[in-house]
Amino acid sequence: MAVLLSTAYFPPVEYFAAMAEEMVLSDDKTISSSVVWLEGQENFQKQSWRNRCRIYGAEGPQNLSFPIVHEHGTHQLPISEIKIDYTVDWVTQHKRAIISAYRSSAYFEYYCDELFAILDSRPATLFELNLRLIRFFLEKTFISADLHITEEFYLPAGKEEGMTPYGRDLREVIHPKRKNDILHRLDLEKPYFQVFAQKYGFIPNLSIMDLLFNEGPDSIIFLKRF
Repeated sequence: MAVLLSTAYFPPVEYFAAMAEEMVLSDDKTISSSVVWLEGQENFQKQSWRNRCRIYGAEGPQNLSFPIVHEHGTHQLPISEIKIDYTVDWVTQHKRAIISAYRSSAYFEYYCDELFAILDSRPATLFELNLRLIRFFLEKTFISADLHITEEFYLPAGKEEGMTPYGRDLREVIHPKRKNDILHRLDLEKPYFQVFAQKYGFIPNLSIMDLLFNEGPDSIIFLKRF
């Protein structure tokens, strides 16, 4: 069954676990990709993962967010047309925060240059930036997902999972201020190594970069049970 997700900036682990749920490894070792729809017609929503993420810094959980360009009618535009505000150099700020948090992690040096190149390219729109990041993490975590962009908007079911013509609706289920049972339902509530865990303990469901920088190619083990 296909899944419908909102766009997200450095999405949380549960976002990619949901993407991987319908990915199937056959007996002959061939992989059937999951089908994922990204919402491209909704309006921008504040205080969501659409322009923010959560990482594990030296002082504990740390939120990163970037500004959008506010013009007349901005909040009536489809999210695919929302522009990023680069008048403040948030890219450098985010890179410094990521380096501070993960430079001592096992796989940071393997991925940081390619990842930072995406940020440094400064895509004009929020949707394009997020899409490049999502594709990057799909590739590095070995999740096989057939990505599509919606062309028509359907009202979300709300805080609970519902069905749309695009598939199972998780647009409002995966949200920084709401809990869900995605990782529990998929039997993926398990810890992995984190740089500052000895100081603050294991923190679940951070940005996917937390998992990738710490576990590298083994990230798929924490995202999918075959």
